[in-house]
Amino acid sequence: MHPRPLLHTLAPENHSMKDLQRLIQLGQQMQSRVTELQETLDRQELSASSGGGMVTAVVDGKGTVRSITIEPSAVDPDDVEMLEDLVLAAVGEAQSKARRHYESEMKKMTGGFPMPGQLPKLF
Repeated sequence: MHPRPLLHTLAPENHSMKDLQRLIQLGQQMQSRVTELQETLDRQELSASSGGGMVTAVVDGKGTVRSITIEPSAVDPDDVEMLEDLVLAAVGEAQSKARRHYESEMKKMTGGFPMPGQLPKLF
């Protein structure tokens, strides 16, 4: 009696070589879409403000800070701490927006199915 080929030991009896090839193709398509999404995220910009618009942070789709805009009225040499808080708040909110956007796009791509270990985690 000959041992079963490895492929037959890994897959149930009702799976064929075509099923395995389709699964491989699906994986390749998913990888291509992930790469495309990452490139798109690099070009996207999301922004958030704090202090009634005194500080605005702009991040890319991956959450990397691209710019900070500070209204002159927000600059008080006697209260630097307030400005620091406004900057942190604006950056934090912009990065949260980017994270939510990324998670939403990944969910669309995978049809809502979690794929641990398969998809890059940016945040």
